[in-house]
Amino acid sequence: MDLFYRSTRNNQIKVKASEAILKGLADDGGLFVPDTIPTLDKSLRELAQMNYQETAYEVMKLFLTDFTEEELKNCINKAYDSKFDTKAIAPLKYADGAYFLELFHGATIAFKDMALSILPHLLTTSAKKNQVTDEIVILTATSGDTGKAALAGFADVEGTKIIVFYPKDGVSPIQEKQMVTQKGANTWVVGIRGNFDDAQTGVKKMFNNKELAEVMKRAGYQFSSANSINIGRLVPQIVYYVYAYTRLLGEGKIADGQKINAVVPTGNFGNILAAYYAKLMGVPFNKLICASNDNKVLYDFFQTGSYDRNREFILTSSPSMDILISSNLERLIYRIAGNDSEKTADLMKALSAKGSYTITEEMKQALAEFKGGYATEDKTAAVIKKIYEQDGYIIDTHTAVAASVYEEYKKNSKDDTVTVIASTASPYKFTRSVMNAIDEKYASMSDFELVDELERLSGVKVPQAIEDIRTAPVLHDRVCDKSEMQKTVEEILGL
Repeated sequence: MDLFYRSTRNNQIKVKASEAILKGLADDGGLFVPDTIPTLDKSLRELAQMNYQETAYEVMKLFLTDFTEEELKNCINKAYDSKFDTKAIAPLKYADGAYFLELFHGATIAFKDMALSILPHLLTTSAKKNQVTDEIVILTATSGDTGKAALAGFADVEGTKIIVFYPKDGVSPIQEKQMVTQKGANTWVVGIRGNFDDAQTGVKKMFNNKELAEVMKRAGYQFSSANSINIGRLVPQIVYYVYAYTRLLGEGKIADGQKINAVVPTGNFGNILAAYYAKLMGVPFNKLICASNDNKVLYDFFQTGSYDRNREFILTSSPSMDILISSNLERLIYRIAGNDSEKTADLMKALSAKGSYTITEEMKQALAEFKGGYATEDKTAAVIKKIYEQDGYIIDTHTAVAASVYEEYKKNSKDDTVTVIASTASPYKFTRSVMNAIDEKYASMSDFELVDELERLSGVKVPQAIEDIRTAPVLHDRVCDKSEMQKTVEEILGL
């Protein structure tokens, strides 16, 4: 049976999966959500016998119903191949009383690879299915990781161009170097004078600009997105939560049907939303613990039912989470509002107009499985040092936010449920912050001296992604004001 997608702001808008992937964002500015969340049609025990690629097919076929088996398997096999440095694709490592789900074994050493390795294939397949002849322009804002993963995924993919905007002073040196050295005749990287929210707002404005869409159409272009607002990004993320549970089951770490917790370091809310969707599909998750850094807008929301971005934007050592407008939360709001698109649209208007909204008591009660927590910079650094000294295991700053929040949650709740922590980036991506947390003596070392020292301490080989940028030349040095983003896109496309 076909599964259709509707806009969170007008549920009269109804499209097939391939159309939702192509569009990225609905014409009214809403996000596409499935009519219903399908339930798994294979038992968890059966899934436990499958590898990552087979699990991906069993999950994704239920969401992408207008793809043939051959089309979907082709996309999956092209995505999850030797680009990943382990056959497991997303292995689990036990440390500090929890299972760390390592989502950083892809080409750009961050969890965004899990979805952005497959999105270009889903998108080009969708274009063929819908007889699209326009060139697809991927327009993306990044807080550090999405940008590089999207660039790597779309570089030299026929029929596409990709333009990535990032906050010039809001990403780690390694993240920036990864982006500005990106090869590919169809790739552009632009630093903006502003923060991630400014970049994301600028991108959304261009998506919603009807006049710009007309100009693009005449020039033979159409926009799509590689951000987690694209359902083609979100669906592949559900897979690794199903996979994590079935690995634990297959290895006898849990019994069939036993509940587990998930702790997810959260910025734009897509990663934890994928865990929630996995739960709705039938994976026995108990608590979904949303971990924030000092930009704790989501923590405050789960505490109070009020979402308020009117606050200081803080630059932290976990820059991919330095976000005050969590776009994917809109999908959850729509669901807890009883799929009421008018109510959702009103709340999003309030967010846009005054920077805040408050949900009803009834909606708040529908959030029972979520818990919020946050970690300060000091706590983030302390947990990196503790886990290294205790277990010899080194985690990055974003994973450390989650580990710190979990430590606090366990202390307060006395909940000893088996727990998976989403480990979203390799420590090699944030070497300076990670090494300074372990010992301040590293402060005087250069970025690449730190890389070599991290290899020595961790016993984990320097990833190819880091070796590649040691001597790579800078190919992108464009910078613009946040108010000039559209003008920059027009110049790049020659409009």
